[in-house]
Amino acid sequence: MGTLEFFASRIGLLLLAILLTSMIVFLLLRVLPGDPAGALLGAGTTDEQLEQLRSQLGADDPLPVQYIAWLGEFLSGSTTSFVSQETFGDLVARRATITVPLSLAAFALSILVSFPLGTLAAVRRDSPVGLAVSALSQVGVAVPIFWVGVILIWLFALEAGTLPSGGFPRQGWADPVAAGRALVLPAITIAVAMSSVLIRYVRSAVLDVLDSDHMRTARSLGYSGPHAMLRHGLRHAAVPVVAILGIELATSLLGAVVVENVFALPGLGTLLLDSVTARDLPIVQNLVVLLTAVMLLTNAGVDILQRAIDPRLRTGRREGRRA
Repeated sequence: MGTLEFFASRIGLLLLAILLTSMIVFLLLRVLPGDPAGALLGAGTTDEQLEQLRSQLGADDPLPVQYIAWLGEFLSGSTTSFVSQETFGDLVARRATITVPLSLAAFALSILVSFPLGTLAAVRRDSPVGLAVSALSQVGVAVPIFWVGVILIWLFALEAGTLPSGGFPRQGWADPVAAGRALVLPAITIAVAMSSVLIRYVRSAVLDVLDSDHMRTARSLGYSGPHAMLRHGLRHAAVPVVAILGIELATSLLGAVVVENVFALPGLGTLLLDSVTARDLPIVQNLVVLLTAVMLLTNAGVDILQRAIDPRLRTGRREGRRA
């Protein structure tokens, strides 16, 4: 498959997946028990008031009409919250200024930690250092992410008093120092969970490369272990690791849903849980579709990146295939 055909197929599959996701989310939220109109008006409302609100919300229209109307509002960002009466576009624009920097900081931190430690655990596989790194990564996978946040709050906010325990400055990024300090512990919390998984993948990928034929050949030609790894091994080790990076970036967004609530950050994760609690269905629906679209787009980007760094994918061959 040529490059243009590959890009066209990926874009087509991406759009189809997003469309199907939006349909599934739309239908699932319509079959949930309860009446959004009744939840908005509360107890003591008359049937006439309920019918009037249902008509305003379009709840009495056929499902295809409701879906098309919602899809148009979603694409334009004009969906209105039942609770705050703000548009979805305004809510996302304000909340994303917290969630996006938090997720990117956690993602970058996890890469900076995982690649050196994963490589070290592979190169020194039987040493105390390598075994310790592997053990710590397993512990990190087992510990729930909210417990990591609670421990960090206790250590650095309550005991040491060096970082805030939660919240976000009212002035936002107008005070970058205060805003940055507010994201330090949440970013570390997410990065711990991500690094614990990524270290294991990096270690496995590097071990596969170290035991491969071309690395043994490089060492037989006189290249030292580090030199052979840098010259011949890193590119091969990067191919399987890149695939997990897309999942890790998506994990950082999902982790934000939990971590933002632990640290009382008014981001997209907090907005999602608050909207679920308040049965603010338009915002819940839009957020789920938006986050899913971001994850699908990330996976598509990973596929493209893998194709760029692995010549076998560009030529349509796979490892182990023989002419």
